Amino acid sequence: MPVHPFEPVYHKHSRILILGTFPSEKSREENFYYGHPKNRFWRVISCLTGHPLPEIIEEKKELLALEGIALWDVLKSCDIEKSSDSTITNPVPNDLSIIFDNCHIEAVFTNGKKAGELYRKYCYPSTKMKSYTLPSTSPANGRYNFEKLMWEWSVILKYLR
Repeated sequence: MPVHPFEPVYHKHSRILILGTFPSEKSREENFYYGHPKNRFWRVISCLTGHPLPEIIEEKKELLALEGIALWDVLKSCDIEKSSDSTITNPVPNDLSIIFDNCHIEAVFTNGKKAGELYRKYCYPSTKMKSYTLPSTSPANGRYNFEKLMWEWSVILKYLR
């Protein structure tokens, strides 16, 4: 059973928390969130916030810090085939209190339906904070082109500005 390979990213001034499900194979290889070159997460965040597209991990962390975004995944470990959320079994949630105890989180957003379902089932009972499910930025989500993703994800801006 794979275990989440990297730490959450947050700062004392983080105002929103964005949660995925579990790192993809490519993200685990790259050793950071949304490492697949076709995942649109970093492009969406940089376009929405007006920052240049971050290329390296340090630039990604800097962008998150500048905008008050905490980033992690719902699951600490699970059984998963390749990178397919639909194959997740034996989920073990992360303890989100590390973020909630150190930041003033005003809103929780989940990246995709599966992350939303897992958050509601395993994390909401302890956080008591409703989450907003946003369409997945994964390349597997062909129903949403980039412009439609930008429109849906723009809801985060009211917490960042």
